[in-house]
Amino acid sequence: MRRTAVVFTDRFFQTPEAKTAHGLVRGPSRFEVLALIDGEGAGRDAGELLDGKRRDIPIFADLAAMQRGLPKRPDCFVLGVATSGGVLPPSMRPMILVAIEAGLDIVNGLHEFLADDAEIAAAAKKKGVQLIDVRRPKPRRELHFWTGAIRAVRAPRIAVLGTDCALGKRTTCHVLSDACRRAGLKPAIVATGQTGWLQGVPHGFVLDSTPNDFVSGELEHAIVQCDRDLSPDVIFLEGQSALRNPSGPCGAELVLSGEAHGVILQHAPARHCFEDQERLGNVIPPVTEEIALLGYYRSRVLGLTLNHHDLPVERRESARAELQRATGLTAVYPLLEGADALVPAIRSHLQEHRR
Repeated sequence: MRRTAVVFTDRFFQTPEAKTAHGLVRGPSRFEVLALIDGEGAGRDAGELLDGKRRDIPIFADLAAMQRGLPKRPDCFVLGVATSGGVLPPSMRPMILVAIEAGLDIVNGLHEFLADDAEIAAAAKKKGVQLIDVRRPKPRRELHFWTGAIRAVRAPRIAVLGTDCALGKRTTCHVLSDACRRAGLKPAIVATGQTGWLQGVPHGFVLDSTPNDFVSGELEHAIVQCDRDLSPDVIFLEGQSALRNPSGPCGAELVLSGEAHGVILQHAPARHCFEDQERLGNVIPPVTEEIALLGYYRSRVLGLTLNHHDLPVERRESARAELQRATGLTAVYPLLEGADALVPAIRSHLQEHRR
């Protein structure tokens, strides 16, 4: 039975910083999400505010309002933000202490570990509640080094990479999996971030909290376990950041160490510079260049998934057409229309893998 939870976003729910909360609201989730706490969205349904789909997750202004308005007491208080650098916003600290006083276990996906905070740790010890720091690295003795065991994995891997961070790559993994299931395929996901754990994805690791020497091995180990446990037809690997994002270049591990010879590439047509790098003028390279670069890694882009954020409705079809014309690939808006149109390319890739 899943534990119940309230997700706390302070006032960030309608910003990219709340992507962890967005994933838990959309689902799946290892928790039964009863409510959301966000000062800006109070009184609304979290699903309707997120994407117009009611999910019966009410939003309250604070914990006291939630306690008055929610008939069921949650077990956990989940921090639903993923801030730049993984730091705890000072404005969230008082509510965390209130939640501890209320006897709720605190689940934290930030790089700033609550168990290392003297005040918060003392309050938790006094109330007998757990502080669960999802990103805390595993002990070295539990980490895996890359061995080549990936060569025995039967299921082909498709990496879901992006031209930038904060594009929705994890969500796209779920959308692609849903499309594959509808088409009679058996998909699986290997998660590489803290939200994947929070969503209950059974296989994966937290890439950005893993010592660099062990990233490839932890990835390989997760893929091998996934293939052994689930015998899927295809494994989608959740990408992080982007190959050429200077604040956190990432992706080569998935195509090299994970031997993902197929790629679904996520892109935001309205985004000009890398996230939070506008002042530096760090422009996102063209999609055609990214496709060519992945070709040098011996990986083929099978299709494009587009993030429609900040893209006017009247520009969506022309943006899609421009990218399809430039790349020769099918492009979809996964949050608006699913990913069924990409299944033929995925199925063709799986057939080539079997040859």
